[in-house]
This record gives sequence, structure tokens and C-alpha cells, in this order.
Amino acid sequence: MAHSVRRDAPELPDFSLLKRLARDQLIYLLEQLPGRKDLFIEADLMSPLDRIANVTTLKQHDVDKLYKVEHKPIVSTSDQLCFLIRPRIKTVKWICDVVNADKAFGRFRRYKIIFSPQKFYACENLLEEQGIFGDVTTDEWSFYLLPLDDDIISLELPEFFRDYFLEGDQRWVRTAGSALHLLHSVYGPFSKVYGIGRCSKMAYESWREQVEEGEQRALQAEIGNVFLIDRDVDLVTPLCSQVVYEGLVDDIFRIKCGCVEFCPDVTSSDKSIKVMLNSQDKVFNEIRNEHFSQVFGFLSQKARNLQTAYDKRSGMDIKQMKTFVSEELKGLKQEHRLLSLHIGASESMMKKKTKQDFQELLKTEHSLLEGFEIRECISYIEEHINRQVSMVESMRLLCLLSLTENGLLPKDYRSLKAQFLQSYGIEHLLTFSNLKQLGLLVEQQPGETLTVMESRVGKLVNDKTAGKLTDAFSSLAKKSNFRALGRRLNLFRTRLGNGQETVFLVQD
Repeated sequence: MAHSVRRDAPELPDFSLLKRLARDQLIYLLEQLPGRKDLFIEADLMSPLDRIANVTTLKQHDVDKLYKVEHKPIVSTSDQLCFLIRPRIKTVKWICDVVNADKAFGRFRRYKIIFSPQKFYACENLLEEQGIFGDVTTDEWSFYLLPLDDDIISLELPEFFRDYFLEGDQRWVRTAGSALHLLHSVYGPFSKVYGIGRCSKMAYESWREQVEEGEQRALQAEIGNVFLIDRDVDLVTPLCSQVVYEGLVDDIFRIKCGCVEFCPDVTSSDKSIKVMLNSQDKVFNEIRNEHFSQVFGFLSQKARNLQTAYDKRSGMDIKQMKTFVSEELKGLKQEHRLLSLHIGASESMMKKKTKQDFQELLKTEHSLLEGFEIRECISYIEEHINRQVSMVESMRLLCLLSLTENGLLPKDYRSLKAQFLQSYGIEHLLTFSNLKQLGLLVEQQPGETLTVMESRVGKLVNDKTAGKLTDAFSSLAKKSNFRALGRRLNLFRTRLGNGQETVFLVQD
């Protein structure tokens, strides 16, 4: 889930305050366990934690060693163990096993569990069932929002979509409400709140309850309007191929917590490099929203400008050279390093996208979105599957076809499903079941097509032509939820123009 604020807003709220609040609370919780201690961190909390408090900061507050939670016997020799985890039953059960193993060996230690962003009753109930509720202390680290850039903050809850939309687990709804309450408490009241979707409504109600229960403070409003949008309101957008630089970097290298790890092919060395992608990276900031076809031209011009800046050194006297070295050289070297990385990333992406017939893929997606040449699109998807180009991409195209056409014709669904399982393995039967439950990949139900019309057409024309006309009649018979949604979401393009910030909360 990510909140994003308009980039063209006159002045952005200082979201770094959220980072300071989270760091101060974590330090306070760690100091409640006085003395040297080892800290065990759940894997998906390590990157967010590094953005809040690095290793040096933690060691300044009596953290001796750091370990990643790996759900196996521990090797720590410390007498005090602190666990920073998500409220997951599997992880809590592992902690219970650690404590009970120590008790079996007659070893006494002090244990503290810090749940982030909140603890659930099910976790405490498991501690009680395992007989260690009195042996551990528990607390909450209310780390709801992580600033990723000047205008982007994120909850960093990757399991939200699966838990809520697939499994019907509503436990994270209050977390979303608490995130809104944090924004409201720090940056003042919102002018208006708009929402689409059941989950958005529940998150709004949770936030309102917390506002009414809490202490009211008079603050100047820094955020004007808030839009709450359920992810399942628009499932089409994340299924479409990215065509801007930042999106392609995420597709190929995966951006995690605002960072990307460039492989040796990009860095032209024997090791990978982690790079922070935000507006502080001047090169990235200028190309992040550019169409990929324009990126190479910009990078070439940037390289020429950088060379010109370096060439200024010739002809300088000693005083000018000293000024150049102290004021400009460091920045130029940093920019040169980043430029080299982004050129390497662009070349790597170009090679991969050329191999995958990227233009043909974009053409197919465009046809699906516009509702044209559907039979040709299905043929392309079948070829994509049979060539085993990319399992994820093939599944993405199937879901896009289903969503834009309000489901697949039964014969197409059965055929495409069989081909997919033959190409990528029978183990993906569960995937089809999950996608069907989510409404991402479904069959059209009986009565949604003009079966009588189809049968009459079949008597008049040959099979090939009948197939095309059948698809056309089917499209006319269905009400397109996707295209109706597009018209509704166009309303968001209206410029609010009230001089305040606009925050979007989208469930990812």
C-alpha cells in the first residue's frame, strides 16, 4: 500500500518526520530491555529497518549482534534476546520453540518480542498455548509508514493483498486506519476523504474511530484531500507492461523498499550494487517517468554535459582548481557513477526486452484494452505459452484477457489452461484456483453470450468466420465493467487546485 502526493504541489509535507518518529519509538522499545542483547529481525523488515535505523544506530543502543529470522535453532550466546517480527503465527511458533528449547536445557534468558506494526490476539494466544506467555515480554512498534521519497510513503505490507482479497483476512484494515490516523495526527486534519471499495470504507471507519477516541489537537492542515482506492477496483493497471524507466527497472530488477540491486552485468564488475532510487539521485529523478525510448537520448546528452563539466579543469589556475575540487568534483564523480549505472541498466533492459518481442507484447496489450482483434490476441497468448517465454508474463496476459473481456469463453478457458499447465507444470492448478477466487482469471457464466444468435450465425457462415462473429456478439452482449471503470476513474484527472496536498492510499 502506498500513499503518493501530487508532484506538482507547491510545497510537500516533511515526511522525514515519520522516519524520526519511528526511529525514536524503536530505540525506546529496545532500551526497555537494558543491557547487551542480540536482535533477531524478520526478513521483510530488514530493508525498512535499514531506512529507519542502520546498524550503527542499533549498536549505540546496546544491540550486540543482528540475525535474520530463519526458523531454525539459534546460535546466539547472549542472555537477552529481542525479536523484531511481523505478527505471523509461523514466526511466533518458532520463538516458542526457541524459548522451550532453552527451558529444556535449563538455560535462563530474557526475551522480548516486538511486533510490527501491531500485535494480534492470535499471536498472544499461541504464546499462552505454548506455555511461555509469562517468560516473554511483548510490545508493538507502530511503524505504519515508511517515506520512500519526498512525495511517496508506504506501509510496506506485501501480504495485504493476499490476506484481504484472497483469504478474506481483515486484520490489516485497522493497520491502514492507523496509518491514516498517524498522518492526521502529524500533518493536521484532512479537508475531504473520498473512497472506492469495501476495504477503503472499513479503513476510513477505523480511522474515524481512532480520531474520536484520541486527543484532539489543533494543527494546520498540510494535506488537503485523501483518496482511498481498493486494489480490486482496478486490477488491470498492474497487469499492463511498464513503459517508463522506473517501471521497467522494477519489472526486471525489482525495486524493494525504494532500493534496487543491480547485477554484475549492469555494474561492469564482479559484484552487485544496491542503489537507492529517489529524487536525491539526479539522473534517476530526470528519467524515472520518461518513456523508455527517450531514455538513451537523455543519458547520452547527460554524458556529454558531464564531460564538458570535467573539461573545465583545463586552463584553470591553482585557485580555480582548488575551488573546483572542493565544490564540484565530488558531485561530478557521484553523478558519473550513477550515470554509468543507469546506462548499464538501460542496456541490460534493452537486451531483455528485445528478446521478448516487446513491441508485439505492447500491441497485444493495447488490443486487449481497446477490445479489438481478440482472436488474434488469444493466438499470441497461446504462442507465448507454448514457447515458454515467461511464466509470469503468460499468466499476466491471461488475466488481462479475462478482465478486459469480463471472463473467457469456456472453450478458450479450458484450452488456454491446458496449454499453460502442459508448458509450466501441473503444480499451477492451485494458481488457477486462486486467480479464479480473486476474479482475475474466470470463465464467462452461462447466459452471458448470445448463444441463440451464435447458433443462427453458425448455419449461415463457415466455422472460421462464425468464430470471429461469435466473439463480436459476445463482446456486445457483455457489459464491460473494465471500460465503465475507466470512465469513472477519469474523474480523478480533474485538477483540485486548492493549493494543498492530495494523498492517494492504494491497496497493493
